[in-house]
Amino acid sequence: MQQYNEIKTKYPGALLLFRVGDFYETFGADAIKAAGILGITLTRRANGAATYIELAGFPHHSIETYLPKLVRAGQRVAICDQLEDPKTTKTIVKRGVTELVTPGVATNDNILQQKRNNYLASLYFEKNSIGIALLDISTGEFLTAQGNVGYIDKLLQSFAPSEVIYPKSRNHDFKESFGDRFYTYTLDDWPYSGDYAQETLLKHFGVKSLKGFGIDRLNLGIVAAGVALHYLNETEHRKLQHISAISRIEEDRYLWLDRFSIRNLELIGSNNENAITLADVLDHTCSPMGARLLRRWIVMPLKEIKPITDRLNVVEHLMAHEELREELKQNIRQIGDLERLISKIGLQKANPREVSQLKRALSAIDTIKGMCSQANSEPLKAIGEQLNPCTIICEKIGKELNPEPPVMIAKGGVMAEGINEELDRLRKIAFGGKGYLLEIQKREAESTGIPSLKVSFNNVFGYYLEVTHSHRDKVPTEWIRKQTLVNAERYITPELKEYEEQILGAEEKILALETRLYNELLYALAEYIKPIQLNAQLIARLDVLLNFATISEKNYYVKPQINDSRVIDIKGGRHPVIEQNLPPGEAYITNDVFLDSESQQIIIITGPNMAGKSALLRQTGLIVLMAQMGCFVPAKEASIGVVDKIFTRVGASDNLSSGESTFMVEMNETASILNNLSDRSLILLDEIGRGTSTYDGISIAWSIAEYLHGHPTAQAKTLFATHYHELNELSNSFPRIKNFNVTVKEVGHQIIFLRKLVPGGSEHSFGIHVAKLAGMPPKVLARANDVLKKLEHERTGGEHIKESIKKVQKQALQLQMFSIDDPVLVKIRDTLNNLDVNTLTPVEAMMKLDEIQRMLKA
Repeated sequence: MQQYNEIKTKYPGALLLFRVGDFYETFGADAIKAAGILGITLTRRANGAATYIELAGFPHHSIETYLPKLVRAGQRVAICDQLEDPKTTKTIVKRGVTELVTPGVATNDNILQQKRNNYLASLYFEKNSIGIALLDISTGEFLTAQGNVGYIDKLLQSFAPSEVIYPKSRNHDFKESFGDRFYTYTLDDWPYSGDYAQETLLKHFGVKSLKGFGIDRLNLGIVAAGVALHYLNETEHRKLQHISAISRIEEDRYLWLDRFSIRNLELIGSNNENAITLADVLDHTCSPMGARLLRRWIVMPLKEIKPITDRLNVVEHLMAHEELREELKQNIRQIGDLERLISKIGLQKANPREVSQLKRALSAIDTIKGMCSQANSEPLKAIGEQLNPCTIICEKIGKELNPEPPVMIAKGGVMAEGINEELDRLRKIAFGGKGYLLEIQKREAESTGIPSLKVSFNNVFGYYLEVTHSHRDKVPTEWIRKQTLVNAERYITPELKEYEEQILGAEEKILALETRLYNELLYALAEYIKPIQLNAQLIARLDVLLNFATISEKNYYVKPQINDSRVIDIKGGRHPVIEQNLPPGEAYITNDVFLDSESQQIIIITGPNMAGKSALLRQTGLIVLMAQMGCFVPAKEASIGVVDKIFTRVGASDNLSSGESTFMVEMNETASILNNLSDRSLILLDEIGRGTSTYDGISIAWSIAEYLHGHPTAQAKTLFATHYHELNELSNSFPRIKNFNVTVKEVGHQIIFLRKLVPGGSEHSFGIHVAKLAGMPPKVLARANDVLKKLEHERTGGEHIKESIKKVQKQALQLQMFSIDDPVLVKIRDTLNNLDVNTLTPVEAMMKLDEIQRMLKA
């Protein structure tokens, strides 16, 4: 217990699994936690004079089952192993922590999700900027960037790290900026100071400068990245050859999606239970590497025409060549998760069966290389040229490893015959012993004339010769009698004893020798980490493009035209997720959307609830996003002028845990949109202002539409769905605002949703009809109709709001600054009117402001 307590103090906050013989034990508070999480028995045992301590444990071979449960429950788990063989010491066995497993630093297959990366995010705060590093120890990916809070928030949402580390002193800043939606761990401030972080990176990569990685100017990113490596070292992960490079996340290359848009468009996750995301619909990849890359492409679409077009051309080529497509998919399936497999080799944790899988993967890559090199597509040929089948290492595995090795080295039979003479000799002794024993039996039977002589074995005195009583007078004098039975006697000979020692020693020697030879093979494989990682990246890319071709053919997607214009022209567009979940036999109602910067910049969409306004907004965003990922799109035709930012404000969601109402959340998201506009932005606004009173809501929605139309530098293309039919009046005053509505047909007291977008505004919301469809009691519906008629009558046909709005429209769009006859204000106005701003120096401007201020005080 003294030894346990010493180790426990070095790892505060971690649950310590303490190896005792064949068990991992937990004690005290750890035992109470472990028993609750794992459902194992909690016991007590005496600990010194008259005290007891809680105890809970499990067999050491069950760690693969129990460790993932502890980590998924948010525990940091320190694994403390016996560092020496108990047979070699007469004192307490030396123990130490061999690995600290946390949610963001895990390599165990049972903890990791196959189709998702497991990122550790490291943050470094300085003034108004934050540096970020994202590191996946299971794949070797290492990325860094820096920027303001909004950009870092977007990256955290996109990469969804399992754990975020940052300095203790910045706890308040982190919570204020990013809330409490991440698993976090705080570090002391010293690793962030001086040049420690940079030196850690330089030492790890064995370089004198970080220029070669293109991150030398990201000072905050470098600190965050250095601390990430420091943290791996602190968690006892020191074999990190597979982390062979670090890359900058190039903000300029990717379409901007803030965290609200990633959530609102339900790209890779959703707040709604059982919701199907875009990733679910698009993912028909053949490998876990492809699935992870697809998720990256979904949240980071491109905004440069050439790489987008290259991807689209490969998809088109693969769609046209079905045989090639099927053969490539078949070979990619054989590769498996090469990215994580090579990382395990870097960590020196790969088991023999995984190394055997590496050989199969490299053989499949050789086949794929040939197929790509012969394809009539330049991007495919480029992939083929870069693939490296690593023939030498493939042959080495084939020669040294058994074709079907066991998972564990201790099972034996891992290394092939003929690679080590000593191993072959020991195997002959240990496993070829039956023949040798029969030889002894035959020889002794002939020399003594005892035909019934038998060689046998028992645990008491090992190998022996058994002679029946009828022949005991023929036994040679040098044999040593060990046991007398009813009808026989047992003897041992020096030859048998010597052979027994050889056999018993051989098995131990075989295990030690096989372990050494296997480790040597792993070290040799580690030399090939970089080319195999490149192979993994190329295969993942090919897998995603094949996946796009497969789903495009299956779901009748078309190739979008990507250009440099400011026009989005979608004909016959469909929502990629909703169309996959329609009842059998029901066709999706397609819609056209046209947006540009000159004639139809803002479309106001009115129509009743459930008519499909939100679906139309989302499908437009998803079609643009899919096109810029390099995927075909659900439409009859699509011409997309490259979009650099997609903003969405869709649906209302309270954030009550942070003390924010629906309306506050809505205003935060809208403010984020209006403050980050660009000329190529696409904005999707749904029901702005509905979280407050009708008059407030209309006023806010109206002013937002005016602001977007009148923005001096950015004519952002906007779809604006609203309940406020009064907003249709905007089109009379603003040339680039157009009214559309989603049609319904009223038959008697029933409504049929036609879901078709047509020009013109809508006058009704049909809210009571929707309430009826939802199963509201008839009494409530009847009363609601009465109240509606009364209100409409009081509002004189609902015209008074429109009249108010018309009055607003008649006023000058820019209010006059001085509309009263105050002589001081008139004097200030004249002073301002007489100024020539173009020739005014900054000092003169300051003096004029001072002069005006004195006039006001006079």
